[in-house]
Amino acid sequence: MKGNKKHATVLLTETVGGLSLAPGNTAVDATVGTGGHAKEIAERIGAKGTLLCIDADEKSIARSKERLKDSEAKLIFVQGNFRNLKTIAHEAGIDSAEGILFDLGWHTEQLTAGKGFSFKSNDPLLMTLSERTQTLTAKDIIADWDEDEIAKIIREYGEERFSGRIARAIVETRKEKEIDTADFLAEIIAGAVPGFYRRSRLHPATRTFQALRIAVNDELNALTEALGDALDLLSPGGRLAVISFHSLEDRIVKRVFRAAEDSGRGKRITKKPIVPSQEERSANPRARSAKLRIFNKRTNEKT
Repeated sequence: MKGNKKHATVLLTETVGGLSLAPGNTAVDATVGTGGHAKEIAERIGAKGTLLCIDADEKSIARSKERLKDSEAKLIFVQGNFRNLKTIAHEAGIDSAEGILFDLGWHTEQLTAGKGFSFKSNDPLLMTLSERTQTLTAKDIIADWDEDEIAKIIREYGEERFSGRIARAIVETRKEKEIDTADFLAEIIAGAVPGFYRRSRLHPATRTFQALRIAVNDELNALTEALGDALDLLSPGGRLAVISFHSLEDRIVKRVFRAAEDSGRGKRITKKPIVPSQEERSANPRARSAKLRIFNKRTNEKT
């Protein structure tokens, strides 16, 4: 890990406490990452409990296995996309779970994995979570999509006000030179936006890189599908917790939870999202945009 910085688990106490797990329960961490939440969950459910750990990134699976190697709970690790949550769970022998967690944040190891997620890197423009199942890359979008298509994803997925200018700069640049590294793309973006925007707190490439990552990994559709699976998989009385990090994700979670409540499937524990304390935000600046929402399934609904 670069800089020897340990990834800080966001909203750990609030999330695991909100799942309200008991010894012997079955739980699913659909985005196990470095295993921070999973380790605490495993301690809560104990030796008679079962924890299914899923991640699309094989390196995350390896890291979380190492972190949880001393846990007493039954652990099942699966590399896969959480959009296939129900299938993965059933193949692992799990028909229902008392607690399910999604932490939609990207940890440091993923951002420095040589795939072009960081606009400060000289890495190739991939932005894929898993090479085994994905063929579309960020470079494909930059090199092959037309200007309007590029502008649209930057505008819709990045909520970028200068999407048109950025898309135009990308298309003009690629006529002369291949855009194949993250730092070169970031340089093009910085040159396309006004000076005041370059001097703002947020790097001018941040929203565009977010948009490309979402498009490459089809993140919003995957999340919608996964939440539907999670609600089906929840045991009666079980809880689903989701930590999101940008408004597009949070809107989806809010919409799905509200629809589930309106249809009588349960209730939202959090009408307004739980956010990190000032103390946590100061200690971990990357937590500042985190929002936690929790849904409690009805006790008399069949799974």
